[in-house]
Amino acid sequence: MNDQLSRRGFIQNSVLATTGLAAGAAMPARTDAAENKSTASASNKLLPTGKIGNLQVTRLILGGNLLTRYHHGRDLGYIRKLVQSYNTDSKVRETIELAEASGINTLSVNITPAVCRTLNDHRKNGGKIQWILYTTTNIENTTRYDTDIQKMVDDGADAIYIWGVQADKYVAENNFGVISKTLERIKLHSVPCGMGAHDLAAVQQCEKDKLPVDFYIKTLHHHRYPTAPRTGEATRNTSEVPGYWCRNPEETVAFMKTVEKPWIAFKVMAAGAIPPKDAFPYVFNNGGDFVLAGMFDFDVAEDCQITRTAVAQAQGRARPWRT
Repeated sequence: MNDQLSRRGFIQNSVLATTGLAAGAAMPARTDAAENKSTASASNKLLPTGKIGNLQVTRLILGGNLLTRYHHGRDLGYIRKLVQSYNTDSKVRETIELAEASGINTLSVNITPAVCRTLNDHRKNGGKIQWILYTTTNIENTTRYDTDIQKMVDDGADAIYIWGVQADKYVAENNFGVISKTLERIKLHSVPCGMGAHDLAAVQQCEKDKLPVDFYIKTLHHHRYPTAPRTGEATRNTSEVPGYWCRNPEETVAFMKTVEKPWIAFKVMAAGAIPPKDAFPYVFNNGGDFVLAGMFDFDVAEDCQITRTAVAQAQGRARPWRT
């Protein structure tokens, strides 16, 4: 699939599709879903994998934002309606099925009610894709947070991690004990437990305190794209305008070389600004063990092929594979 049909061309193609909807109302329904699944089934060999705890995880993980219809639209207000209109419940289910058929064996997502129904239906109907789950519930509301932990475990979570926004908050407030205590409560459930972060300081604090995390989910993307921050603009951990989610990629790469825990890199495309054929090799060559990537259904086949090539070409990287 070329760049014009990639996720980054989503807006243009969706507008064209909407324009032609009325004209095609009398035409037979398209069979894209069946064709996509058929193509995937013909090349469904598992992607390269690594280990997180006792889990065998594909180097490409299906990201959850688009599955919950969340997005980063920067200053384009209409994107929200566009994404929500395209990613219906059935489309989300189809995307998960297509990812699994294409060789991806793991997804990561926030436990919204809608996505939980979809995940459970998928498993009840024979789906095997693994779940790395998290909740956005306020950590300091321990009763509700513990209820969410128990729900994730009861539903069959294969791993759980602490949302990066929360880790960023408490490291900035010099109150990381809140995170440490939450981690201890998750670890009681005997599933691999990770730490999310946009702020490198959260990972550094975990390492300093020797917290028993099993993996990190930390942002990584370069700043060589048109809407990247200019010198002096990256003053916060994340920003919609200019759009960035890893403000210090070189520092992140340097520090993660010292970290022996598996590293899932996310926001690797700077929320769609960097094409995957650029983003994925950058991550694997610079030490990331896994790429967590949001994908529409039409991205899956291309992103899987890019992953196979990028992993094969990253064997001589400076940071050893930590899985």
